[in-house]
Amino acid sequence: MTGPVHTETAQSGLFARLVDIGREQAPGGGPPETLYDRHGVLVVRVGDVVVKAHQADREYGDPFLERIRLAESLQDVVVGPLGSPLCVEGRTVTLATFGEPVDPAQDLPWEDGARLLADLHSRTVPVNAPSWGRPTRVARLVSRLADGPAETQVRNAFTTLPAWIRGEEAEPSSSAPSLIHGDWHLGQMVRTPGGHWRLIDIEDLGKGDPAWDLARPAALYSAGVLPPDDWERFLGAYRDAGGPAVPAHGDPWTTLDVPARSLAIQIAATCVISAGREDRPLDGPEQAMVDACLRISAARDAA
Repeated sequence: MTGPVHTETAQSGLFARLVDIGREQAPGGGPPETLYDRHGVLVVRVGDVVVKAHQADREYGDPFLERIRLAESLQDVVVGPLGSPLCVEGRTVTLATFGEPVDPAQDLPWEDGARLLADLHSRTVPVNAPSWGRPTRVARLVSRLADGPAETQVRNAFTTLPAWIRGEEAEPSSSAPSLIHGDWHLGQMVRTPGGHWRLIDIEDLGKGDPAWDLARPAALYSAGVLPPDDWERFLGAYRDAGGPAVPAHGDPWTTLDVPARSLAIQIAATCVISAGREDRPLDGPEQAMVDACLRISAARDAA
């Protein structure tokens, strides 16, 4: 989502360095614009170039280079980095071509997102494709929770997840892994100059269980945050496109249950941590995610 340059960001050395890099790639590109400045990520646009400083606490060694090479082979589905990563003030920085993000004021492109994912999930998995490894994030977030009623509800729900997601066992290998984005939501889509939707942000691109790419909308639907009509649009388009993450007919939750529960808990933990940091009460959707954690625990206790 685009927005004005934040004053504190515009004055930072990192912002200035990203702008300089962007101007080298796109001279005469006009005034810089901050596209994203949250969760330790800073993304700046200069003309038709996007310069991204990635999170400092993530791994950007050989697996990330493998993800870049993988993205280069998927240019009809993914917008990958332009060239090799840079190191700027100790941060990994990449450049990419700008694409128009999803406009939340317009009809949301659920069907386009579903078809993009179905296409990606149906591609042949290269022998050297890296594993995505994303489920570890929920455990990291839960470990950062403070004390309080909402925090307790999230922690209790976390105990319902399989041991490998809680970090107590190794992740089981998938018998038939797919190529997956690894952190999909509508904010991970842009429209290219040719008018085609593409996926962005390749930090988790790799091989894994495709159900995890459907986990976020599934979690939001289960919590009552995503309207049923939107969920049906998304799920129906994914099935119509032959996506392998769910059965073509029948109950989709046979494969979505664990990923959806994990993302519901992850989102709830993020909401609680953010509210605590900002010293404010949970808003309506945030409280809905915490309430979903209470239902997850209750379902386990009733089983």
